[in-house]
Amino acid sequence: MKKLFLNLFSFILIIIFLTSDQSIAQNINDALRLGYSGLGANARALGMGNSYIGLSDDGSASFFNPAGFGLLKRLEFSGGLDYSNFNNNTTFLGNNSEYSNSSTNLNRLSFVFPFPTLRGSLVFGLSYHTTSNMVGALQFDGFNSSDNSMITNLLDTDVPYDLYLTDENNFSPINGNLNQSGTVISSGSVDYWTLSGAVELVKNLYVGLNLNIVSGTFEQNNDYYEDDTKNIYQDTTASGEAQTVDFKTFYLNRLLNWELAGWNAKLGLIYQLNNFVRFGTTIQFPKTFSIKEDFTVNGSSEFGTGQIIELDPAKYSDQVEYDIITPFEFAAGFSAAYSGFIFSAEGTLMDYSQMKFDNPNGLTEQYISEQNKNIKDKLEAVVNYNLGIEYTIPNFGLRLRAGYFIQSSAYKNDDSDYDKKYITAGMGFLAAETLGIDIGYAHGWWNDFGDNYGDNVSRTFQEITLDKMVLTATYRF
Repeated sequence: MKKLFLNLFSFILIIIFLTSDQSIAQNINDALRLGYSGLGANARALGMGNSYIGLSDDGSASFFNPAGFGLLKRLEFSGGLDYSNFNNNTTFLGNNSEYSNSSTNLNRLSFVFPFPTLRGSLVFGLSYHTTSNMVGALQFDGFNSSDNSMITNLLDTDVPYDLYLTDENNFSPINGNLNQSGTVISSGSVDYWTLSGAVELVKNLYVGLNLNIVSGTFEQNNDYYEDDTKNIYQDTTASGEAQTVDFKTFYLNRLLNWELAGWNAKLGLIYQLNNFVRFGTTIQFPKTFSIKEDFTVNGSSEFGTGQIIELDPAKYSDQVEYDIITPFEFAAGFSAAYSGFIFSAEGTLMDYSQMKFDNPNGLTEQYISEQNKNIKDKLEAVVNYNLGIEYTIPNFGLRLRAGYFIQSSAYKNDDSDYDKKYITAGMGFLAAETLGIDIGYAHGWWNDFGDNYGDNVSRTFQEITLDKMVLTATYRF
């Protein structure tokens, strides 16, 4: 089962109580947000389960396999849009909640230009593409009848005291039996600006390389409430002051903002056998993400007297910088054409235990070392699988597609419920070998969980689905 980690990448007082996957300061799950491969930005590839390393014969080769540029003989311009809908069906303390979030983005612009050669090929490409859409959502609401709460979990910090929820000895009579609720909304993307090149080294053997400059943003907004819905603390005052009699509500808001920058490179190879079979392989070098993080905390307490006490955000907010470095990715696949069909399959090896944090500014080297040890202890190497098929209807130029793929959980001992599984479908039309229109669709599903605080004392169990649609248009000169 997935383990949850101390969330220690922010101001020291906030560090103590942000202890879960639902909390939003930096943790290993945030590193995985950048480490997991995205769904790409090509409708044809998505329709075929992103099993595209052995094809890659269009502008999306910049994402899948840069060697595929060597297969292109004509100038090509392409672009596209995508729509994503993230839905989270959550069970919390016996109650079910459903929450969703969606986004629509320009996901790719690519230009491919072959150079004239006496033999073989020399092709360059320029592209912008969005690889990861970090949309997310969570909502929960339930009565926790245990003698624990976020308030008591924060007693080692100044937060309850500043909200008049403890006395001067840091004792609080508000010790559970509260309704707990909240929402988490996430948005953002990782964007690549890519220069690619490919050559035909010898007949039917193509080698390509790309260089990616990375930009992007990420935002996560977490609202959390604890309410005395049963009036248990109606005659109670924690601070001893009359205006704080009759506790009603504790509220905490945590807002995380990232600015992303970075770079990486990918080397690819494709060998074409008898115009019917292609074999492809890629090596993606480690991605280096430089992150500027702003972490802001707001909070308040409300009492039956009408008194509202608010936190000073400046005391509990911070700005830090650090790098996240992902491991190498090794992938291999093939495609085979027969009687109007194209079959494709591939596998990708990635050792998540080799991820690491680096170059801290505002964080200690000791803490970075501890988190890197956590990564070694908790994450493992995985193999992802992709399968796809395409059929071209004769004399119509219409192509029908289907696919399936798995992105395995990076956590040791996770069962298959935590793997991200996708089924895909798509269709495309190519007119006069010049103008192409493609639509791809993917439906994904997996389970997850998160703790508001502690270990399985305020836990959400999540059944997640993701629906993604991509539209791509291509024009070849």
